[in-house]
Parts: sequence; structure tokens; C-alpha cells
Amino acid sequence: MGEESLEIEQLFCTLFETYGYDFRHYAYESTRRRVLQRVQHEELSSISQLQQLILKDENIADALLRDLSINVTEMFRDPLFCCELRQRILPRLTQHEHIKIWHAGCATGEEVYSMAIMLSEIGLYSKSQLFATDFNNTVLDKAKHGAFPLQNMRSYVQNYQQSGGNQPFSDYYHANYSAAIMAESLKKNMIFAHHNLTIDQSFGDMNMIVCRNVIIYFNRMLQERVLQLFFDSLVDGGFLCLGSHESLILSPLKNKFKIVSSEYKIYRKISHSKSG
Repeated sequence: MGEESLEIEQLFCTLFETYGYDFRHYAYESTRRRVLQRVQHEELSSISQLQQLILKDENIADALLRDLSINVTEMFRDPLFCCELRQRILPRLTQHEHIKIWHAGCATGEEVYSMAIMLSEIGLYSKSQLFATDFNNTVLDKAKHGAFPLQNMRSYVQNYQQSGGNQPFSDYYHANYSAAIMAESLKKNMIFAHHNLTIDQSFGDMNMIVCRNVIIYFNRMLQERVLQLFFDSLVDGGFLCLGSHESLILSPLKNKFKIVSSEYKIYRKISHSKSG
């Protein structure tokens, strides 16, 4: 192990032991780049100096945490995936008296509100509960508020239409200066909660889990830990939605799921019943 990688390992041990955030099993190159950016921003000469600094200054630790968080998201992100959900997957949940969907690693919440809109348009939102979680409290607060830059709405409308939506998108938000505030009707069945995929336990009895473009940043060991957590959190027949560059193909759990869509990385937990 080189000196730099050892310094990063020690930095992450300090971050975990002092603040409880565990980045020790994230993909190395991704975290290395973000750590070095923070070192440069603070005008430090080494990662070791950053390690000492976060022990003394919680604000610097918070800044590093924000650097390490993956918060790239948008409404109806990957419209063709959303179209697949709208047309083929969500209608299968109709049979359930109560629908529970977990957005793990929800970031600022755009994809959660997108799900609420799709469920509303097919008449399922009234009996649905959306659980939106993230380990970053800053982005979680933004998700709860449901206020997004007004300038993003044009691209969000395009995504919405490409996903199969045909209602006036302006019905789902109101403009307030430079922000688009999502309608209160979309928030009523949402629960936002702090949850750290690296150390926390399962969310039980979910009919669907959406975690897209998150585990790609984890190493193989952590990926398997999270996939097991998802498996444990799903009811039999529950759906797991991963990102476009993520899959179960190398996972020991692959035989416990059946592929619903190989193109859009949608899987279904195999039921213990004969009917599956």
C-alpha cells in the first residue's frame, strides 16, 4: 500500500471513529479525487494535515462529508427507465393493499418526487408510502423541503414527457422567485429519514427499492453488504431497481432474484411460494 492510500485509509478511520461516517469501503479512485480536492481547497500540503484538521474543526469535517457524498440527480432521471416503471412495473403493485417503496441514497429528492408523480398518475399514490433516506443530513433537508432550481424545470419537463407523462407538469409545483416548490399533495405520503447504507440495518417489508447509481461507488465487499440489506428489506416478489452500470450478475444473491428487465437493471426477489 502506497503512502497516499495509507493516508486516505487513516483519514477515513478518523472520520468514522470521530463522526460515525464510514467511507472505508468506497471505491478508491472516486474518494481519492474528492479528498485531494478538499486538501487543495483548504490549501493544505498533505492528506495527513486534513486528517488532523477534521479532528479540530467539525465544519471542515462537514465539508469533506459533502465532498464525498454522491448527489447527482434530477427529476425523471433516465426517462426510459421511468417509462419502464410506469408501464410495466408499478401496475404490478396494484394488488397490494398498501405499497411501500424505499429510495435509498435519495440525495436532494428529485427522484422521490418523480415516483410520487408516477404513482399519482396511475392512481396508486393514495395507498403508497415512500421512504426516502440518505446519510447526508444537508441534502436530506433539501429533499424534505422539495424546492428545486426553477431553471431546471425545462429539462425536467422534457424528462417527464419522455417518461410517458402527459399532464401539465406545472400542476406539480409552484414558482417562488427562483425556486420550484413541489406540491404538498406529493409530500403527504413521504417519510424522510437518515440512513447510512454502510452501517445501518435493513428497512423491512418493502415492495420496491430504488437505489440507482449509488453502489457503483462502493467496493465489492460493501456492494455485497448493501445488496444483502436490500434483499432482507424486500418482501417476496418485491422489486429492486439498480443503476445502468450496476447489476447482480457477479453477486452471490443473483439466484435469489429474477431479472425483470436486463436493460434497465430491474430485479424481483424470488418468492418462497411455488408461484414465485
